[in-house]
Amino acid sequence: MEQVREILSSENLDGNQGASMSAMDIFRIIGKHIITMIISFIVVFGISCVYLVTSKPVYSATSQTYATYGDASIAPDNYTSLSTASSYISTQIKSFPSLIKTTLVLDPAAQKLGIPTSMLNSVTAVNPDGTSFINITATSNSAQQAADIANTVAESFQTVVQTSLYMHEQQSPIKITMVQPASAPSKPTSPKSAMVLAIGVIGGLVVGVLAALIKHLFSREIQDETELSDYISAPVLGRIPETDDIAGNTSVIINAPSSPEAEEYRRICMNLSFIAPVSGTNSRLIVVSAVGANEGKTTTAVNIATALAENGAKVLLIDADLRHPSVAKKLDIDGSAGLAHVLSDQASVRDVVQPYWKPNLHVMPAGPKPPNAGQLLNSPLMTELIAQALHQYDYVIVDTTPMVVASDAALFAKQGGGLVLVSRRGLTLKKQLAETAQLVKNLNVEVTGFVFNCIKDDSRKSLYGSSYYYYGGSNARGKQHHDDQPKHGSTKR
Repeated sequence: MEQVREILSSENLDGNQGASMSAMDIFRIIGKHIITMIISFIVVFGISCVYLVTSKPVYSATSQTYATYGDASIAPDNYTSLSTASSYISTQIKSFPSLIKTTLVLDPAAQKLGIPTSMLNSVTAVNPDGTSFINITATSNSAQQAADIANTVAESFQTVVQTSLYMHEQQSPIKITMVQPASAPSKPTSPKSAMVLAIGVIGGLVVGVLAALIKHLFSREIQDETELSDYISAPVLGRIPETDDIAGNTSVIINAPSSPEAEEYRRICMNLSFIAPVSGTNSRLIVVSAVGANEGKTTTAVNIATALAENGAKVLLIDADLRHPSVAKKLDIDGSAGLAHVLSDQASVRDVVQPYWKPNLHVMPAGPKPPNAGQLLNSPLMTELIAQALHQYDYVIVDTTPMVVASDAALFAKQGGGLVLVSRRGLTLKKQLAETAQLVKNLNVEVTGFVFNCIKDDSRKSLYGSSYYYYGGSNARGKQHHDDQPKHGSTKR
């Protein structure tokens, strides 16, 4: 476990510079990739089971022989001769295991058994240290054949030693006696079912854990909201599933006010009020940005603005993404004149602000893309515009450029606003989130919270329960009163 933790830490897996992986972090990663782990375990364990089923059993049988001095003329009280005989046997017996492996012993045994000599290549012979025993072991796929081979080889070895090995002498000085014939074993020596299954279980767990960690290590995108806090310490304000209601134009608060998605944006507004209470002037600046492109920041800004306006608050929504404006297109309003004209002294705020849906909701589009967007947004005029808006509106919602593109959001947040970062599951890159974390740290900007987009609907239900309890349930999605129809600006420029 320590080695795994060191590897993960050295790879900066979670984006925290110098942070070490705890055991809980590792278990969390495993839990997130539990499907990968289960599949890996099943594959490894399945391979072990297939091996057990398809492998032929191998049986092992051993016959035991004993070597003695063959000259009976030595008197029992002739200790010198007995000592010499014992030394002779000890010298000779060391070579007998090698002798048994030769064709001189194996060929006759194979001929007697009626099998090729090559089938006896697995025969082994051992002389236990300090003894006169020769143990002959044979293996075969048949239990009885293993015993027959061991006994036949022992008999052939006995014959060779006592008849042909010492032909220059009148009789063999060594006598071989079979003291323990081999018997057919009742169980195979391999494969050992318990051991193979244990290896399959342990190997499956190890491979499964490694597969989960490796998948996490090489995963480039954020897949789970718990990964967000690994980079930036901020709460998740809301979790938005991917639905057609949200993907379309206008706001889900307007199009489907009774839907779970609309309720989730109301929850985001409520969470923002708890995290950053309204000041004495009853004004708040909420800066909405994203880590990268196409993560849903504009949709989030629009729905937060409409959710606040729904409760009667006076709200101004500003499209400050001068590099890629999209609020006007999202709301289907005229975007030809907007913030760019105000910051370049070509128009006043009153000229470009448009009412939308309700009298208390105003929208300032971005206008045409200027060549010097960063310079305009960082100008004193922009600072003054925000300050005036905070005195005239209860809430000012600013939709800004993604963090990896520019640091506009951080500049707005330093004016006292709350920075809301939008992250999209499967799209937000860990590398870009780490860069964003470093940027807000360098600029000393605190992230108010995350909005996690395009989550799986089942994971959302596990957090909040069934959607049945959302104002009439899922059947209420898309229903609205006639008075709630969008009211665009009265004049198209």
